[in-house]
Order: sequence, then structure tokens, then C-alpha cells
Amino acid sequence: MGLRINDVVPNLNLETDQGNFMLHDFIGDNWTILFSHPKDFTPVCTTEFGAVAKLSEEWKKRGAKVIGLSVDGVEEHEKWKGDIEKFSGAKASFPIIADKSLEVSKALNMLPANAYLPDGRTAADSASVRVVFIFSPDKKMQLSMTYPMTIGRNFAEVLRALDALQATWGKPIATPANWTPGEDVIVALSLNDEQAKAKYGDIDIKLPYLRTTKMPG
Repeated sequence: MGLRINDVVPNLNLETDQGNFMLHDFIGDNWTILFSHPKDFTPVCTTEFGAVAKLSEEWKKRGAKVIGLSVDGVEEHEKWKGDIEKFSGAKASFPIIADKSLEVSKALNMLPANAYLPDGRTAADSASVRVVFIFSPDKKMQLSMTYPMTIGRNFAEVLRALDALQATWGKPIATPANWTPGEDVIVALSLNDEQAKAKYGDIDIKLPYLRTTKMPG
């Protein structure tokens, strides 16, 4: 069975271009984004790594860590980062997991247990390693997005999703479609109208089950 929302992520031993460490140690008390790739030196993935690199200050503002994964080795990752930085004009300072054994990809259910890398393999042999995970500080998976090979991921949306997760985590609120920071939020159904007013002040009752309020705090 795959990793589901609110499951604790396995504490995997990671080999990266910045040394070896355990995943839980890397997460620490931070929100963490793990974004995975089926092969180094591929065009779509190079643009994605560049997009993540250019958002480095945004991740820092949110106290979030980022870590990449690609189904190649440390030596390839180090060389690939040169291309990523040349293309994007930004420093790729985050680590990249070297997953030649597929251990991490399998543990996170991106590949079946019997998957292997054939000789002369291409990115198509590990095409499902195209996932974004967001982990909360308690080491639980809070969000996953899986993309096909031909579609570059929208990291502005990953950033927006991170904002929404941080805004609602542990609070009786949710965010509506297309929400961005500063906009109204939805009051959870676990609160009745009186409880919602006591907690948040004014609420806008659009439907009996759809009530909004200003973003707390």
C-alpha cells in the first residue's frame, strides 16, 4: 500500500550529493518538499530544478526545506547541477537524493516493488518518479502531486499549496478553490455557528455548510 495523507514518511537512509543522512533528520522540525525525477540530464526536469532553485528565498521565508530525487548517482547529480544553474541562473543549493537502487522511489510507492533499471535505460523506465510530496514537521505526508513525463510541474502551485497547508495545519479552517494568502478561509464543520463566531468573530454564512471568515492572525 502506498503512502497516504497523514501517514508518517519512512525514515529512509538517503545518499545525496551533500552527504548521507536519514530523512527524518533532514526534515527535523520543518515543512519539507521532496520532488522526484526519473533521470538526470532530461529537459523537463532541468527546467523544474531551475524553478525550485529560483524560489530559494520563498522556501526560506516559509521555513521550508526542499530536497530533490533522481534515479541516478551522486556523480551525475553533481554534473547536472552545473547545467541546472547555467540554465536557471540560480544556485541549486538543495541536496539531490541518488536513488540508483530505487529504494527510495519504491518505499514512497513511485515504482512497483519489482521495478529495476535495465541496461541502456531511459527516463521512460522510471517515468512514474514524477511526484511532489509535502511533509509536515511531524514527519507526516500532507500532500502529493504526480505528473506525467511531458508536463512540467507548476512550482508556484506547490508554493501556494504549502501556504495553504501552513495556514490550516491544526486549525479548524480550510481554504477554498484558488485561495491565496490574505483571502478568506472556510470555517470547518466541526464548529457550529456560535462556536465559529466566538472563535473568529464575523462569519459569512453563504450556505449552511459553507461559511467563510477572515484569515486568522
